[in-house]
Amino acid sequence: MTLRKRILITAPDFFSRSAGLAAFLLLWEIAPRIGWVRSTYLSPPSVVLRALYLLAARGELAKHFLVSLERVLIGLAVSVAAGCVLGLFTGYFRKVEKSLDLLFQAFRQMSAFALFPVFILLFGLGELSKTIIIFWASLWPILLNTSTGVKNVDTILVRSAKTMGASRAYIFLRVILPAAAPEIFTGIRLGGSYCVMAVVAAEMIGANSGLGYLVIYSEETFNVPEMYGGIVSLAVLGIGLNYILKKIETSFTSWKHEIISGE
Repeated sequence: MTLRKRILITAPDFFSRSAGLAAFLLLWEIAPRIGWVRSTYLSPPSVVLRALYLLAARGELAKHFLVSLERVLIGLAVSVAAGCVLGLFTGYFRKVEKSLDLLFQAFRQMSAFALFPVFILLFGLGELSKTIIIFWASLWPILLNTSTGVKNVDTILVRSAKTMGASRAYIFLRVILPAAAPEIFTGIRLGGSYCVMAVVAAEMIGANSGLGYLVIYSEETFNVPEMYGGIVSLAVLGIGLNYILKKIETSFTSWKHEIISGE
């Protein structure tokens, strides 16, 4: 397929998917300008873009964005490592999973935001407490989805591999892990979105940099356009992270897309 044909195919899809966002931005621009909402409290997108441009020109936007991105990536990396290992272990050994399920479900219901004071008491206001709150928020969807993915692997696949003399290690690496990969990556993408939400809370307390800090500082100084600029930047960070994780998922689960497309 030529590049021109690909562009012609994807263009209608792009416009149809962007229609809702375009309508929202138009309404957002109009509402404060015609007096539906006071512009003191809701800056139009054009004003927000100008504030973002000024922040970028001063070098502040890149600084805050990169600090938040670093915190998100560190927290996500630790939670992926811990969540996948624990999830694979508990999913493979059913008795262990049954004995730990209630504990994990209880931990899952403990909001990272509610536990933030505990993390501050234990680890102070430094980077460690921020990393731990991000780790805690993103760990549970990764761990539980990984465990569920391993448990839900079709037993016919496992039995077929056993009848052909495959070892346990081969079955785990070549059968169970690929079959559970879609569920695992669903958990990782959920964990990524929780990371972005958690970094906001982490940076609003005891931080002097990051997009969360930019939002709360702008609100306290009543710089409303910059506050919305920080919020928009967080949305961009979340969308970008999800896009990258989706691309990684596609590369690891290409077999799934081939089966769906019938290739």
